[in-house]
Amino acid sequence: MTVIPLSPSTARFARLGAIYLPVTAAAQPVMAWLPAILARDFGLSLALVGSLYLAGQLFNSVLDPVVGALSDRTRSRFGCRRPWIAAGGVLFTGGSAMLFFPPDSIGAAWLVVALAAYYSGLSLISTPLLAWSGEVAPGYHDRTRAASTFTLIQSVALVAALGLAAIAQKLQPGDGRLQLTLFGLLVLASAVPALWLTLTTREEKASPLTPALSPVTSLSPSAALRAVFGNALLLRVLASDAAVRAGQGIRTTLLLFYVTFYLGRPEWAAGLFLFQYAFGMLAAPIWQRIGVRLGKRNAAILAEVLQALINLALVLTTPDLFWLVLLLAFAQGLTQGSGNIMLRSMVADVADKHRVDTGEERAGLYYSVFGLADKIGGALAAGIALPLIAWFGFDPKATNTPQALDGLLLVFALGPALAHAISAAVITGFSLDADQHNAIRLRLNSADDPALQPAE
Repeated sequence: MTVIPLSPSTARFARLGAIYLPVTAAAQPVMAWLPAILARDFGLSLALVGSLYLAGQLFNSVLDPVVGALSDRTRSRFGCRRPWIAAGGVLFTGGSAMLFFPPDSIGAAWLVVALAAYYSGLSLISTPLLAWSGEVAPGYHDRTRAASTFTLIQSVALVAALGLAAIAQKLQPGDGRLQLTLFGLLVLASAVPALWLTLTTREEKASPLTPALSPVTSLSPSAALRAVFGNALLLRVLASDAAVRAGQGIRTTLLLFYVTFYLGRPEWAAGLFLFQYAFGMLAAPIWQRIGVRLGKRNAAILAEVLQALINLALVLTTPDLFWLVLLLAFAQGLTQGSGNIMLRSMVADVADKHRVDTGEERAGLYYSVFGLADKIGGALAAGIALPLIAWFGFDPKATNTPQALDGLLLVFALGPALAHAISAAVITGFSLDADQHNAIRLRLNSADDPALQPAE
């Protein structure tokens, strides 16, 4: 039987989330640098890269519900989540090695296999890990604390990766192979120790009032679909998160092009990322406090509205107004991951409500479809943004017309602004607040502890 501590420490959250260090260190380069480098240095077309990203992520996203459901039902001496995270770590590391150390004659087949291993590994890591974090942190605000700790780890990883990109740009400007090599060394050097820290996170004995996980019943595909699509609260979180990820993905995918070609400042290609994410390390503790003060729904709405306005303001930027670019990057850093923190934490609350209503433990399933929403949002970003700027006439290998550069700016600014606005609108109807969740936890405690059962 899996047990969970009543009030885990932040240090335990940090150890549990250690695997986010290599995962995030790989994610930013894969999304932001790899498409441009493959197109510029290896001769692959943007349309091909965008299509393969879209196909690969959508294909591999079908693993999320499978992994989530199976991890809910897994019973082993190592627990129900650890075996999946361990297997995912192996796939992720192998896929990352292929992506960051490609052959000179890389083709579509190599990229498909590499992306499949990479994204499959992420599925096996992220879904069980998120479900495990919800079990480790049973309290309403504990979950916000766990999510903010994970976000802080991700911010540190981003700054490390972007620092290497800046070093590569300084040493050999425009050398894509050097950038990929440095990214790959960071990911591979941190993957094994981080995976060990996550897998060896110690679990304390439960307190008398801490609920044990309920028995997991068999779940057919049709029952799984009903458990997901019949849950209006979950659907709101999923739709809001997909919109967030789409907006973040468009910005991440196009930022390198925006800085290099629209602003005409290739020397800032890595520096602007680094500038933003350095301030982003302050975002997690700030938004943790806001989430506790306002509640998760209101904090998520505020975060997404702010991000929509920040991205919308990018329409006003020009090569001569670089101070405005820096100001908006600073603001973007302070709101970085803000909506993600709240939405990720909400999934565990929704799983608690489902469990108290039905007696079924479905945290793994719910986090798997949350991961699916993440991937759909990211896939839409790469699969739509890259072909769209190509349709406007933008080509990183040619001299671009003013119209093509204006098209790049509009997609870069308006795409994320619209996505974040949609996210805010969708999550407005989320009704599960702290008081309701506290009542749910009391019912779960009472149901799981025989000493709290009413006398016959």
